Amino acid sequence: MHRDAWLPRPAFSLTGLSLFFSLVPPARSMEITVPTTLNVLNGSDARLPCTFNSCYTVNHKQFSLNWTYQECSNCSEEMFLQFRMKIINLKLERFRDRVEFSGNPSKYDVSVTLRSVQLGDEGIYNCYIMNPPDRHRGHGKIYLQVLMEEPPERDSTVAVIVGASVGGFLAVVILVLMVVKCVRRKKEQKLSTDDLKTEEEGKTDGEGNADDGTNFYQQAGPLPAKPTSGCAFPSLRSRLGPVSCFSQPPLPLLLSWTSLSVSSS
Repeated sequence: MHRDAWLPRPAFSLTGLSLFFSLVPPARSMEITVPTTLNVLNGSDARLPCTFNSCYTVNHKQFSLNWTYQECSNCSEEMFLQFRMKIINLKLERFRDRVEFSGNPSKYDVSVTLRSVQLGDEGIYNCYIMNPPDRHRGHGKIYLQVLMEEPPERDSTVAVIVGASVGGFLAVVILVLMVVKCVRRKKEQKLSTDDLKTEEEGKTDGEGNADDGTNFYQQAGPLPAKPTSGCAFPSLRSRLGPVSCFSQPPLPLLLSWTSLSVSSS
């Protein structure tokens, strides 16, 4: 075997490098933060904010910035401010001296301020940034809208009234439910107390009736014993007339004797 046979072929090494670079994730592009639409009152000052994020610190010798203006999306762009190691105000006829750089590139802020905004200033403002060695150029777009009068403030009185009404209604409902619950609880307690009293009175009446019966029999005296011979009720013969004598007195005679005993006592 040749002594150089173990060395990789050039084609194979190029394939390995291409595979390696394909696996490496691409660098993150620069991120620009700007408002999509900016509403400004006619005659006031407008700050057009534009900030960016970059993986590298700002080197003023390599950093570049361009601000352009478009009347419409299809119109050509007019550059009115740029940064090449320093701020260069191009002083367009449209803006003249009303444009002022109000950012700080070292703090990733390249905002500008437009003084005394006019109706003719309405349009699209573009912010272009390059921060080498970052290879991607950042771009932010702002649509400036000039208003002739301030927009009316939102009246929150209706919302406050509705919220207060709903809150008051809920409070009343909760109060009513609490009162109803308390009334029901009191009624249940009263019914329970009445049932307990009725039960106790029933027990007392039962004991009293039992005592009355015992007293009645004690006052009436014992029933006469069964006679061995003769009539069991000789005293009744004179009152009821002649009756036959029985070995055991009949039930009507027994009841009559009981009533007479009670009346005599």
